[in-house]
Amino acid sequence: QVQLVESGGGLVQAGGSLRLSCVASGRTFSSYAMGWFRQAPGKEREFVATITWSGSSTEYADSVKGRFTISRDNAQKTVYLQMNSLKPEDTAVYYCAAGPRTSRDRGRYGYWGQGTQVTVSS
Repeated sequence: QVQLVESGGGLVQAGGSLRLSCVASGRTFSSYAMGWFRQAPGKEREFVATITWSGSSTEYADSVKGRFTISRDNAQKTVYLQMNSLKPEDTAVYYCAAGPRTSRDRGRYGYWGQGTQVTVSS
């Protein structure tokens, strides 16, 4: 089993920044890809960003490109999502996920964190 524990969510003003963290434990391998997804009330969970554990490849949703940065620290088995220039429409529960390869499809990820709330005020 793989367990994912998220932290870093909170309330910020528009234009502010937050850094989300996701720490993996259990059967974790460097080949695991990691992703960030978010879900606003009444909407489907949507792709935000993804990164390979063993490489430097990253992908972003168009809505966050240029504002968010996904990164990793394999020694600590941690994935980060640095969120800058936050907008009210970024308000959502943010989830991290682990899977066999990078993907924009939530169905490709087998393990999920509990989610952390991000609220951006206007």
